[in-house]
Amino acid sequence: MAFEELFKPIQIGTQTIRNRIVSTAHAEVHATDGGMTTERYVKYYEEKAKGGCGLCICGGSSVVSIDSPHGWWSSVNLSTDRIIPHFQNLADAVHKHGGKIMIQITHMGRRSRWDGFDWPSLMSPSGIREPVHRATCKTIEEEEILRIIGDFAKAAGRAKAGGLDGVEVSAVHQHLMDQFWSPRVNKRTDKWGATFEDRMRFGLEVLKAVRAEVGDDFVVGMRITGDEFHPDGLSHDDMKQIAAYYDATGMVDFFGVVGSGCDTHNTLANVIPNMSYPPEPFLHLAAGIKEVVSVPVIHAQNIKDPNQAQRILEAGYVDLVGMTRAHIADPHIVNKIKLGQVDQIKQCVGANYCIDRQYQGLDVLCIQNAATSREYMGLPHIIEKTTGAKRNVVVVGGGPAGMEAARVAAERGHAVTLFEAGDALGGQITIASKAPQRDQIAGITRWFQLELARLNVEVCLNRRADESLVELNPDIVIIATGGQPFLTQEPAWGADEGLIVSTWDILNGVVEPGKSVLVYDTICEFPGMSAADFLSEKGSKVEIVTDDIKPGAGVGGTSFPTYYRSLYAKEVIMTSDLMLHKVYREGDKLVAVLENEYTGVQEERVVDQVVVENGIRPDESLYYALKEQSINKGQIDLDALFNIKPQPALGELSGNGNDFLLFRLGDCNAPRNTHAAIYDALRLCKDF
Repeated sequence: MAFEELFKPIQIGTQTIRNRIVSTAHAEVHATDGGMTTERYVKYYEEKAKGGCGLCICGGSSVVSIDSPHGWWSSVNLSTDRIIPHFQNLADAVHKHGGKIMIQITHMGRRSRWDGFDWPSLMSPSGIREPVHRATCKTIEEEEILRIIGDFAKAAGRAKAGGLDGVEVSAVHQHLMDQFWSPRVNKRTDKWGATFEDRMRFGLEVLKAVRAEVGDDFVVGMRITGDEFHPDGLSHDDMKQIAAYYDATGMVDFFGVVGSGCDTHNTLANVIPNMSYPPEPFLHLAAGIKEVVSVPVIHAQNIKDPNQAQRILEAGYVDLVGMTRAHIADPHIVNKIKLGQVDQIKQCVGANYCIDRQYQGLDVLCIQNAATSREYMGLPHIIEKTTGAKRNVVVVGGGPAGMEAARVAAERGHAVTLFEAGDALGGQITIASKAPQRDQIAGITRWFQLELARLNVEVCLNRRADESLVELNPDIVIIATGGQPFLTQEPAWGADEGLIVSTWDILNGVVEPGKSVLVYDTICEFPGMSAADFLSEKGSKVEIVTDDIKPGAGVGGTSFPTYYRSLYAKEVIMTSDLMLHKVYREGDKLVAVLENEYTGVQEERVVDQVVVENGIRPDESLYYALKEQSINKGQIDLDALFNIKPQPALGELSGNGNDFLLFRLGDCNAPRNTHAAIYDALRLCKDF
C-alpha cells in the first residue's frame, strides 16, 4: 500500500497499462543487421517486462527515412518492411510477461552526421547547423517535407503490423519536428514557418498521415521538451501553447515531457541529469504541460527511487513516471517494489556511464549492473543456487570487483569471507564519492553492503590478508586488491622526494590543499577533474593541465559540461597540450616545468602544490605470493570467460580443502574501470 499509486492501471488510447512505471525511449545501440531488433535487443526489453515494467517505449531516435542515418547509434530502422518480423519477435517477448511495448519514431533532420554509411545530405528548416554534431545541412525543400511526412506514416504502419502497441513521435532534442517549431532553427517565411500555425504545420501533417495509416485503435504519442533553455528558443509558455495545439487535434494519445533542448554541449547535460543534479529537476515543466492537455503525461528525468515516484504521482504532477536509467540499473525494480524488497533494488546512482557510452556510439551498459544489455549472452540478473558442491570462497579486497565476487559466490550458496584492509568497503568508489559532484556514486557501495549482509557474507574490515589465508582451507581465492596511484612513472616528477601528491591524497584528505595548485591530469577522466573541482571548492587557486586535447577529454558528453560549469564558475584555468616534464623545489615553492607536446617549448608554473593523476599500478604482491600454491597458477581460461562458460579448472578441485583455485580481478589485474571490474567478477563467479 505504500506504493499504491505506482500500481494503478491507466488507459492510454486503446491500451491498458498495468502500472504507472515506464521505461522511456533511449538509444540502446543494440539494433544490428541494418537496424533490426535482433536477439540482444529483444532480450533487453523482455527482461524489463519480466521485471514488471508497465510500458516500455523502445528505440530512441528510431528513423523513418533512409536519409536520417541510423548507423551511428545502431538505432532501429523503420524505413523498410524488413523490420516487421523483428517487431513481432519483440512484441511477443514483452507481451508474454504482461508488458506493453511502443517505439519512438523520428526524422533527425540536422541532428546527426553525414560523413558515413549512405553519406546523406542532412536537412533543417533553414539550413542552420547543429553545434553538438558539427555537421552542416541544407535547407529542406517542400518535396522532401512531403516525402518525410509519408515516411512517418509508413513507419507507424510497420510498427502496427509488427504487433507493437503504439508509436511515440519524437519532437524533442531538436529533431526535425521541433526544428520546425523552434525560432532558433526555423527562419522560413513560407507556409512551413511564417506564423505559429505554419511552424506547427509539419507536425500536424505528420499526425494526420500517421492516423490515416494506423487508424484510431493504435496508440500515437508525442515526446516534447518543456523548455529549450535558449534565449532564442522555445520557452515553457511556448511549449504549453504547442502542446495545447496538438492536444486539441484529438490525434495524440499521450505526451512525454522532458526538460531542455540538447543542441549544445551545455544543454545536452540537462537532458539526462547526472548525479550532480537534484532529483526530478524538470518535473515542473511536465506538470505545466499537464495543465493544458487532456491526455496522460509521462515524465522521465532523474526519477530513480520508488518513494520519489510515488510522491510525484500522488501529487498529480504527471500520470506516469519514466524510470529509464533505474531500469538499466535494475530491470526487476518493479517486481522488487511489489514484493516489498525495496532494499534489494540496485538503484541508479546517476553515473551516466550508460548514456555517455551511447554518445560515443557504444552499446548502452550500466556502471554497476554488468548483466544489463548482456541478457542474450546468458548473464543473469538473478543468480541461481548451485546444484553442485558448496565451496569455501575467500575474497581479498572490498572494492567493486571484490564486492561483486563475494555477492555472486554467496548467491550461489557458497560460504564467503571477504577481507578488506581498510575500515570500509568501496575501494575507489569511496574515494570518488568525496568529490563535490560525485557523492551519489557511494550508492553502489551501499547496495553491496546491504546485499552482503543479507547473504551472510563474513566481512572482515581492517584485516590485511596475507599468505596465511590458506589456513582457512579455501577452495577458491579471489584477489581484488586494486592498486595505488602511479606517481613514479617519471622520476623527474619527484614523487620519491615528496614533490607531488596524488588525487587520492587530495580527495581522502591525506594532504591539505595548497593555496595555488597545479593539477596535472594525463588520464583525463573523472579523478583529475574531481580533484580540481574539490580543490577549487576548498579555496585553492587551480590550474588543471593535460597533455590531451582538453581537460576531461575522457569524461562523457553528459558529464563533462557539469564539470566545466563548476570549474569556470570558480575560475579554474584549463590548459591542454602540455606535458609535465619535471618538478623541482625553489625556496618554499614548487616549480612545475611543462613542455608543449607539439613544439617542445617549455614553460614554468610556480605553485604551492602539484597534484598528479596518472592512473594506478596494480597491487600484485599477494597474488604472486599465492600463485605457485594454486592449482591453476592464477590463470583464468579466457575462452570460457569471454563465452560466459564455467572455468574448466573448477573440475580439478578435490573439495577436501587441500587445494585451491586462484583468480585475480579488477585493478589488481589490469587498471580499467568500475564496470569492467564488476563484469569480470560476474562472468567468472556466476558458475562457481
